[in-house]
Amino acid sequence: MDVFDELLRGVRGKGAVFGRSVLWPPWSLRFTDGAYLTLCLPMRGAGWIVPEGGEPRRLAFGEAAIVRGPAPFTFTDDPANGTGTTVPGTAPGVREVRWGDDLAPPDGHGSELAGPTVLLAAAYDVQAEVPLRLLRALPPVLVVPDEDDCGPLRDYLVAQIGGARPGHQIVLDRLLDWMLVCTLRDWFDRPEAEPPGWYGALGDEVAGPALRAMHEDPAHPWTTAELAARAGVSRTTLAKRFTELVGDGPVAYLTEWRMTLAADLLTRPELTVAAVARRVGYADAFGFSAAFKRLRGESPSAYRQQASAAARAPGRAAPAG
Repeated sequence: MDVFDELLRGVRGKGAVFGRSVLWPPWSLRFTDGAYLTLCLPMRGAGWIVPEGGEPRRLAFGEAAIVRGPAPFTFTDDPANGTGTTVPGTAPGVREVRWGDDLAPPDGHGSELAGPTVLLAAAYDVQAEVPLRLLRALPPVLVVPDEDDCGPLRDYLVAQIGGARPGHQIVLDRLLDWMLVCTLRDWFDRPEAEPPGWYGALGDEVAGPALRAMHEDPAHPWTTAELAARAGVSRTTLAKRFTELVGDGPVAYLTEWRMTLAADLLTRPELTVAAVARRVGYADAFGFSAAFKRLRGESPSAYRQQASAAARAPGRAAPAG
């Protein structure tokens, strides 16, 4: 199983979760809606991303940026401009969106993104624990150049903006999802990235097979000996190598991964605690509850109540992680 794919499967853009801004200097856009991730793509020109309390990062055409929330940030032509003004916008994650009069061409097809700077931004309010496991490893702002996968995708994305064909919004949503995944993948492959230990372990000939086996079937009663057999090494070799790369031994990692899966399953009201326990490899609710409370600091029932209350709360912010 591709663990990276599994962790990002629940990260999706939904219906108009993006804004296009056609900008003439001096300009400053303030993003304030607390999205957990914001993908920023200059379609033309360049600007500066200024995270709250952080250092400005320049972002130019041919690059993509991901800003980790929920703290506000600013996209500006000059970091000395300040934070700018905040006005209501059309996109959930973008609070200021100014549309150029010549954004849409007369025939209603394609798009002329006229203006010195044009920014496309997509907001992702990530609540599930599984993708947060990966996204918590991100810095406040990351910037990467378009690689082989992303360059043609950006061109196709530009061509789709302003289109009126059936399914137009779904196409845009999925293109933005694709761009997000490409950008994350490119970032983790860069030397300045600090990926979690398990990410590097995926390609290791000893730890990799054991790691993939646990993700393929987390409910299986894995032992270190059985996982070592998957990798074709001794128990001692696996335990040593796995701990060096991941930071925990195989059994400890499996327990933590099971509790991550369980946290998301507990948000589904149709599943009892006992049913959740069985899905993550526990024969009874008692043993599962003890493990969950040990790692999460609260019982499964208490976690479920808290998650349910958060889901009902209006305007909930993404967790800081």
